[in-house]
Amino acid sequence: MGRTRRTDETITREVDSGVAELVPDPDVPRSWLLRLNGTPQSHVDLDDATHLEFEYVRRLGHVVDLLTTPGDPIRALHLGGGGLSLPRYIATTRPRSAQQVVEIDSALVELVRAHLPWDRTWRIKVRTGDARAVLANAPPATFDLVVTDVFAGARTPAHLTSVEFVRQASEVLAPGGVYTANIGDGGGLGFAKAQAATVRAVFPHVAVLAEPTVFRGRRFGNFVLVASHKDLPIPALTRRTAGDPFPGRVEHDTSLTRFIGGLPPTTDATATKSPPPPTGTWGQS
Repeated sequence: MGRTRRTDETITREVDSGVAELVPDPDVPRSWLLRLNGTPQSHVDLDDATHLEFEYVRRLGHVVDLLTTPGDPIRALHLGGGGLSLPRYIATTRPRSAQQVVEIDSALVELVRAHLPWDRTWRIKVRTGDARAVLANAPPATFDLVVTDVFAGARTPAHLTSVEFVRQASEVLAPGGVYTANIGDGGGLGFAKAQAATVRAVFPHVAVLAEPTVFRGRRFGNFVLVASHKDLPIPALTRRTAGDPFPGRVEHDTSLTRFIGGLPPTTDATATKSPPPPTGTWGQS
């Protein structure tokens, strides 16, 4: 008889972008951590899609919750797939939402389909391809939410950091739609400040969410950028972010201007990858 794999064993596979690992969560049954080349990418609870383990994903969840009337379906475009944590959350909290997910690594998509399956009644379509190339061909004025959460290893690719890219994202948003992006930075925060300036060059309403120590450059961490052509729900977003297990801060308007500090927007000609995180950050070795 064949050997049955234990459900608490790490699953390791070669994928297009390196080595992917699915590591069981020792504290939560049927929950898994997806690591790609040693960097944590996603946490998925197969029994509770509303369980958002990563702090930055929880902040994106706040944006989703405040996007429109609770429970109403939305149209979302996710640039970067991983374990599909946020699409699962949207499908659960906003039933009948139509979602498109773009992931460049086809072998990773198949690994997630096989071991972290999602409800097939959810309206989630996953396609493989480069995020910017797919965005360039997306229909205009279509999506209520665009999420950019793309990492090559632990760094955001340069071609997804420019004002030209953000303009493309703006063009596919429906009226009143919201653009979000997750990036990493630390130290002098030159990359995060330039990204805030870049998004602000396209959208009149912008907020940046992060933990206070990350904002001060004392620790490398995640910044979540939120932008729209309409007013953002800043008071509600601030309350929810401050109430997180790891409380965060929301910078906007004049405080965001001070944070940017006069840095210019990034263009295709000046774009660079996000800085590499220090060893030991995000569970890297």
